[in-house]
Amino acid sequence: MNPLTDQNWTTALTSSIELVIPEMVLLGVACILLVTGLLSASRGLALLLALVGVVGAGVAAYSFQGTEVSLGESVRGSLGAYYPILPSTLANYTRWLVLATGFVLLLLSTTEARRSESSADYFACLMVALAGASLVARANDLVVLYLALEMISVPTYVMLYLGHRGQAGQEAATKYFLLSILSSAVMLFGFSYLFGATSTTNITGITQTLTLVNKSGVPTIAALAIVMVIAGLGFRITAVPFHYYAPDVYQGGPTAVVAQLAVIPKIAGFVALARLLGMSNLPNLDLPFPNSTQIPLLLAILALVTMCLGNALALLQDNVKRLLAYSGIAHAGYMLLGLVTLSAYSPSELGLSPKYFNGLDALLFYLVSYSLMTLGIFAVLAHVSSEEHSVESVDDLAGLYQTHPVAALVLLVSTLSLIGIPLTAGFMSKLFLFIGLYDSPESTGMGHWYKLLTLIAAVNAAIGAVYYLRLLAVVFLRSPLRPVEGSRITGPILAGLICTVGTLLIGIYPQLAWQQSQQAAPSPRVVEKVIPIAVPGR
Repeated sequence: MNPLTDQNWTTALTSSIELVIPEMVLLGVACILLVTGLLSASRGLALLLALVGVVGAGVAAYSFQGTEVSLGESVRGSLGAYYPILPSTLANYTRWLVLATGFVLLLLSTTEARRSESSADYFACLMVALAGASLVARANDLVVLYLALEMISVPTYVMLYLGHRGQAGQEAATKYFLLSILSSAVMLFGFSYLFGATSTTNITGITQTLTLVNKSGVPTIAALAIVMVIAGLGFRITAVPFHYYAPDVYQGGPTAVVAQLAVIPKIAGFVALARLLGMSNLPNLDLPFPNSTQIPLLLAILALVTMCLGNALALLQDNVKRLLAYSGIAHAGYMLLGLVTLSAYSPSELGLSPKYFNGLDALLFYLVSYSLMTLGIFAVLAHVSSEEHSVESVDDLAGLYQTHPVAALVLLVSTLSLIGIPLTAGFMSKLFLFIGLYDSPESTGMGHWYKLLTLIAAVNAAIGAVYYLRLLAVVFLRSPLRPVEGSRITGPILAGLICTVGTLLIGIYPQLAWQQSQQAAPSPRVVEKVIPIAVPGR
């Protein structure tokens, strides 16, 4: 018998609306901005409305957080397979990360919005993208998940075109548009196979069905479906070989839009991937695709190739945005290791549990750190660029310390964090990921390959330090080739300072973000809700 009566169906749909009120606030402000753009060309008004939208969404999220907790406890288990929107600690974690990132992006975008013909349209598209990214983590249906992902992609097409009408900008927008459509088609094909294998589009129902079926072997159609889903989401996280668009789009796109493209799709892509692989169903870890299947091996190969290719090609770049593109690709490889680690502890019958890090918690922590250090560098680029002189090559940053010492300091902290220098967020992120991977049990799955992957990741981190230090050498050790004119708008440099403070705080006191990461991904079969670990500053 269907566990939900007609009355409960109505309750489920009504409750689902309450769960997306913050996203509705963002979309409502986006509509207001579009109308405002027709009536007024005031860029200050558009920025103010956008800031009100993000802050308002945060207030709504805080106000309804208690409702989400109580509803989440009531729909766990079989009833979760009937809710199109499902609350969870992971969903709340993602929402707050997206809203905080959106606030920084608004400050960073003030320069681009000033140059755009319609800043209201620009900020409206950003609001829609933020709503889509926030919705990804709580979408409990393939249709809702697809719409949430497209809410990120479609506004990005417009933003790439609005901010840059030159040939390079048009080429970047066209390339991203065409390849994004292709990746969405592949992902939808995978979704159709998941529906065919399970007879449902509900993500909870899919993972529950496949978990039961896969105890006796993985159906071919399910394995093929998840491979296509990984390919479609691989485009969003810039995993090799789905990364080809990134260098060209980064180089040709406006700086603020590229900053959004470097962070928001990665957050949504990794969260969506974890959910579709059943890796968010903690603490009882029974994955639809456990380590006895080939899917974790596929993820390991993707991680290996992605971080190696990203770092190797970054060494050859002279264009600073292309360098950051390949840097982002390499970091996507590191983050994939978190999913590989988590798969080592499934199925639960093996009785295995992590000592410190289960992989997903380290991945979530890495997403916070990556957002801070990446947005910090893009904030510097937005600050020192002008309409007359856009920073393109690494040499354009020569002597930045002499002309813009504050911007150079922001660049220094962000770059050191990307390298993984101690007392920065990047160091703690890599430490958690690498220790979790190294600690993975050898009795199942890939055995000693976990330790080999850890060694390769550490070597790649050292390789990455080469091109990052080269960038710092240009900034601090060379004289300016020509005066670099910084924007008078304080938004980008303020965004950079916020990222710098966050990078140092999390690096020195990692428990500020670590406890939230563990609550969003509690370790399987561990009694404590938060695992006590020895970290600097504790």
